[in-house]
Amino acid sequence: MILYPAIDLKDGQCVRVLHGDLSTATVFNTEPAAQAKSFVDAGFHWIHVVDLNGAVQGKAVNGSAVEAILSSVSVPVQLGGGIRTLKDMERWIEAGVSRVILGTVAVKEPKIVLEAAKRWPEQIAVSVDVRKGKVAVDGWTADSDLDAITVAKRFEDAGVAALIVTDIDRDGTVMGFNVEAFGAMADAVSIPVIAAGGLATVDDIAKLKARKGVPVAGAVLGRALYNGAIDPAEALEVAA
Repeated sequence: MILYPAIDLKDGQCVRVLHGDLSTATVFNTEPAAQAKSFVDAGFHWIHVVDLNGAVQGKAVNGSAVEAILSSVSVPVQLGGGIRTLKDMERWIEAGVSRVILGTVAVKEPKIVLEAAKRWPEQIAVSVDVRKGKVAVDGWTADSDLDAITVAKRFEDAGVAALIVTDIDRDGTVMGFNVEAFGAMADAVSIPVIAAGGLATVDDIAKLKARKGVPVAGAVLGRALYNGAIDPAEALEVAA
C-alpha cells in the first residue's frame, strides 16, 4: 500500500482544514516546499498536493507554491484543486506533476476526463469526494446527486491511474478510517483506490490493509501525520 502524505495549500501555506472548510485552516508550515522535502526525508515515495483555494475558485491559485514543491523533491507528485480543462492538465504535466487529480470535472464533464486519460495514460486520477453518500463538487462547496460508485464506474477501462476516495464527513477529524466504505469501492471497480479522510493512527493503515476483498492501493496521510499521532517510519513499515 502506497502512503501519500498530504500538502494542502491555502494562501501559499501548508494547512489542514476540517471537512474541507477553508475557514477552519490550521497552518502547519509556511514553506510548503520545505514540508515536501521533510516528507521525502522521512521515507515517503509520493507527495499528495491540493490547491484548496484553486478547488473553490476553479483555477490554479497556489501555482507558485506547487512549482516550489516540484523543484524541491524528486519523488512523484500528484496534484488536485481547480484543474478543470485539458490546458490546465497539460500545463501541470509539462511542469513535472506525475499525476493530475480531477474531481469537479469528473462529475460535471466526464468526457474531459476520458479524453485526458487517453492523452496522458496513467497520469490522470479521479477524486471522488463523498459527503453523506453523495459526491461533492466545487471545492466541496456543493453536492451533486450522484453516489460515489456511480461516478467511479464512469471511468472503468478509461486508463485512469487511481480513484482518490475522500470521506468528507471524517476529513480532518482524526476519528479513524471508514474501512468498509473504502473497501466497497475497491471491490466495485477495477481502478486502484486511494483512501482519504479520517486517518487517525497506524492501526487504521493496518485495518485497511488487512480487510478481505480487493486490496486498497493507497492511503492519504493528513492531520494525524502533522500532529505526531503517526510516526512515518512505523506507518511505512505497516503499509509495506
